[in-house]
Amino acid sequence: MLKACINHGLHIFLQNYSMNEHLKICMVSPELSPFAKIGGLGDCVASLAKFIAQLGHEVKVVLPKYASIRLPEHCIEHLSPLVISMGYGKEYGKIWEIRAKNLSFYFVEFHRYFDRTGIYSDVYGDYRDNDERFAFLSRVAIDVCYYFNWVPDIFHGHDWTTGLIPVMLDTVERQRSMGQCGSVFTIHNLQHQGYARKSVLDFLGIPGHVFRPDGVEAFGQVNMLKAGLYFASKLTTVSETYAREIQTPTFGFGLDAVLKFRAGDLIGIRNGIDETLWSPQHDPFLPAKFSTKNMAGKVFCKRRLQRCCDFPIDDSVPLLGIVARLYEQKGLDIFANILPGLLEKLTLQVVLLGNGESSLETRFIEIAKKYDRRCFVHIGFHEALSHLIEAGADFFLMPSRFEPCGLNQMYSMRYGTIPIVRATGGLRDTVENFSEKNETGTGFLFDDLTESSLYNTICWAYKIYRDCPRAIAGMRLRAMVQDFSWNTSAKKYIDVYHWAKKC
Repeated sequence: MLKACINHGLHIFLQNYSMNEHLKICMVSPELSPFAKIGGLGDCVASLAKFIAQLGHEVKVVLPKYASIRLPEHCIEHLSPLVISMGYGKEYGKIWEIRAKNLSFYFVEFHRYFDRTGIYSDVYGDYRDNDERFAFLSRVAIDVCYYFNWVPDIFHGHDWTTGLIPVMLDTVERQRSMGQCGSVFTIHNLQHQGYARKSVLDFLGIPGHVFRPDGVEAFGQVNMLKAGLYFASKLTTVSETYAREIQTPTFGFGLDAVLKFRAGDLIGIRNGIDETLWSPQHDPFLPAKFSTKNMAGKVFCKRRLQRCCDFPIDDSVPLLGIVARLYEQKGLDIFANILPGLLEKLTLQVVLLGNGESSLETRFIEIAKKYDRRCFVHIGFHEALSHLIEAGADFFLMPSRFEPCGLNQMYSMRYGTIPIVRATGGLRDTVENFSEKNETGTGFLFDDLTESSLYNTICWAYKIYRDCPRAIAGMRLRAMVQDFSWNTSAKKYIDVYHWAKKC
């Protein structure tokens, strides 16, 4: 009880304090939507930076200028070279800048590491020098600040690619101006940890004494994510439930002991969604707009989606949508096992958009060929189709083994599409299970990722759709009015920045 009161008091103090002090934040990320994006990380960084800036704070975002990035005409080219202080000497790069009110994006051009179309990999797999590439990004972010003679209050790094920034601030930068900055390190997905050769420390000029089990070392290598966990002032992750889950052996991927050690500095803050991009009332990708006051546009979107998939146009048939990367984490291998049985038993339509593991891609393509008028699969990414699926489907499936936050379930609810999700991580935090007795809830949840539990939950949702249209309509409306904006989450990050600054 006393601990709860102290935490509440600290939160109120930080809230009041943050309203009166202007902060300078340098965010560092390998992804930034819409320029360079693989998954939700790019969306998160872009939206968070935007909303922090709108709250009146100064934000600068540093990322690589990959060969695939096409910068707009108003982008500023800085002609003076960027000096990058490596452990072995100096390197030189170029900075391109996009500037808005309180917000700047800095794209660093350096051909040896960044002049590639992929972010982490190409068609042959992950780049073998990813350790050097992203260690270099961590160094670059600090030197960009020196370039502009700008000392931030906080360096905010996102995921393993930026894990060495707090280490440098605490070692090679300790007696310089940047060494006085606080640091925040956000875990977006603990599974990806960024193992590097020990030589990466010499590469950055980091002293060897940090290479120990209670530092950056793991299994004889440098674990870049572990480095961020040990050395950052404060840690965040992208949902409250995930913050608790990663402190357990089941979800900790070998780092649960480190996270328990840092538990007092670990805060779960749910990601938000940018409603200027994801709104059924304003979405430019939709053939018809709709809202809680007029749902006719959703019916039109469903019919358009059925037409695009070459399905029979039938409002009475429930349509299940999926937009996901086809990897083990997402649990879609379990769904592939039960999908033929579902299509045999139920009058159901299924559309899947995504790519990933070739074996899983092949399985879904084969199922779609067999049930070509009821199952449609598009391998790859298609922005317009992803929006149409969110708006036109009746249900959206996310059977994840773990899900740090998840964005698609929030997009879906915003569009009145009812999520069917496993109760883990951010899915548990954002979806309320349907109660037939009370007619409450915003989706359908299940606990165990087994074929039977997934099959039975989809059949449950199907039954409610066919037998209780009033319950489905109520669930849609409740889902659409949930507040998943960045407003509350961005203010929580401001609190964390102040907390980190005082460390």
